[in-house]
Amino acid sequence: MKTIGRKPVERGSLFGPRAPLADRLRPRDFSEFLGQEHLLGPQKLLRRLLDAGRLPSLILWGPPGCGKTTLARLLAQKIKAYWVGLSAVDSGLKDLRAVVEAAQEKRALGQATVLFLDEIHRFNKAQQDFLLPYVESGLITLIGATTENPSFSVIGPLLSRCKVLVLKPLKTEDLRKLLQRALEDPERGYGKEAVEIEPKVLDLLAEAAEGDARVALNLLETLIESAPPDQEGRRRIRREDLERVFLERPLRHDRAGEEHYNLLSAFHKSLRGSDPDAALYWLARMLEAGEDPRVILRRILAAASEDVGNADPMALLVAVAAKEAYEFLGLPEGELALAQAAVYVACAPKSNAVYKGLSAAKEDVRRHGALPVPKHLRNPVTALMRALGYGRGYKYAHDYPQGFVPQEYLPEALKDRIYYRPTERGTEKDFQERLRLWWEKRRTLKI
Repeated sequence: MKTIGRKPVERGSLFGPRAPLADRLRPRDFSEFLGQEHLLGPQKLLRRLLDAGRLPSLILWGPPGCGKTTLARLLAQKIKAYWVGLSAVDSGLKDLRAVVEAAQEKRALGQATVLFLDEIHRFNKAQQDFLLPYVESGLITLIGATTENPSFSVIGPLLSRCKVLVLKPLKTEDLRKLLQRALEDPERGYGKEAVEIEPKVLDLLAEAAEGDARVALNLLETLIESAPPDQEGRRRIRREDLERVFLERPLRHDRAGEEHYNLLSAFHKSLRGSDPDAALYWLARMLEAGEDPRVILRRILAAASEDVGNADPMALLVAVAAKEAYEFLGLPEGELALAQAAVYVACAPKSNAVYKGLSAAKEDVRRHGALPVPKHLRNPVTALMRALGYGRGYKYAHDYPQGFVPQEYLPEALKDRIYYRPTERGTEKDFQERLRLWWEKRRTLKI
């Protein structure tokens, strides 16, 4: 094991016997790696790159326990690169300079260097800037891991030099296989120990882990290590043991990870249903459960457009302002901005006229294809275009009273189509009166 700066850099795939089960059971090669078939399956991106012997700099974005660190290690192993692992939590420029020096030495010997940077979103701009020239030159192949949206936390220049790969939570069946492997592996798991566990317990553990392999293995390890041996020296674990002790609540409230989506759905529907009290309750539930506030903000922004729309255009501005406030303040102060926006959206008058209008317009686009732009709406940029009639007959709205003149703006096949039908709620009531007058003028003049 080599040490760079304050962080020990681990090499090799085996850990000490006293290491946690999740560390001991890390896959040693791709044959043991579970999940991420969308990246590693036949003809998928990573598989093609590995078959070609190439590995670009990557940002691995995914939830905890989905295999980011293990995948990075296996990728480096596959191309026979020198591996250096750092955590952005306790590493700085001094550590990065040491990595660069080591990489230069390795390059002289004909070996590539892979720098794995865990929690890259915690590196500040100066630290990320430092990496740019070395990633650009290929001296270092960077593999950054993050649970945060990299577009928010990784600087643009570095992001443009890396391929962002989105990793998914592990499927319940994959976690079940992993737990079974832990029980059967004689070297790294419990294969040599007298453990008897009901199959249904493994199913429940896999569900409770919500796609996180580390959580699944930690739960299994705690269950086994805390079970007293019987007179025969055998540890027996039954379903009632699991439910009675410490897994009853998470298993009851989150089967197969769907509670995450249930809470978001309840929150959005409370906003749509104009119930600020319910909205605040579901918001508090998600915040207390550790939900990413950006996920909640996306729901508020979606509701402001989809459900409030032009009945109160300020709702979208308040939602966007809440996003900016959260990014600036962070937690816990930023929670108030989320609450303020949620209450505003819940209390605002509602209209889905914009949503319905866009859906209807999309349907016409799918049905009629790329209809030609009417010639009077085309800009006559060249003499040839003018000769062909581009722009001929176009009426400039500001040359007419009240800035309006009846004129057809849709393709001929869609003439007289109406997509946006404002409601009589909030600001849209003014829109409705104005549009009704304009529609009448168009019909009267038969444009």
